Amino acid sequence: MNFFHKKPHPNRSQQPQTERVTNLDSNLGFLRESLSNHIENHKICQRIYNKLEQNNYANEDEFVRDLEENEATILNLVLQYELDYARNEQDEERVQQLNGVYELLLV
Repeated sequence: MNFFHKKPHPNRSQQPQTERVTNLDSNLGFLRESLSNHIENHKICQRIYNKLEQNNYANEDEFVRDLEENEATILNLVLQYELDYARNEQDEERVQQLNGVYELLLV
């Protein structure tokens, strides 16, 4: 079964940088935007997204420590998918920002 059956939002790469990243920590800003592409179909993605919206995390370390095990597992899948998408789009900035959170999940 493919976890992601919906293509990412088609307007994603058309949004200016200032609109895409509204969080002070750009890694979490990119993450929040990436999660927004999956919240309609996946309750755990919605829960992770809500954590980002409702909590003022100092950095991605603090955010990752606040995840439950099932949230970390799903986020790992989302990030793999989003990193592949960013690489295919040759969006190196997005790859770098999302990779910052992805690496923390692997530790």
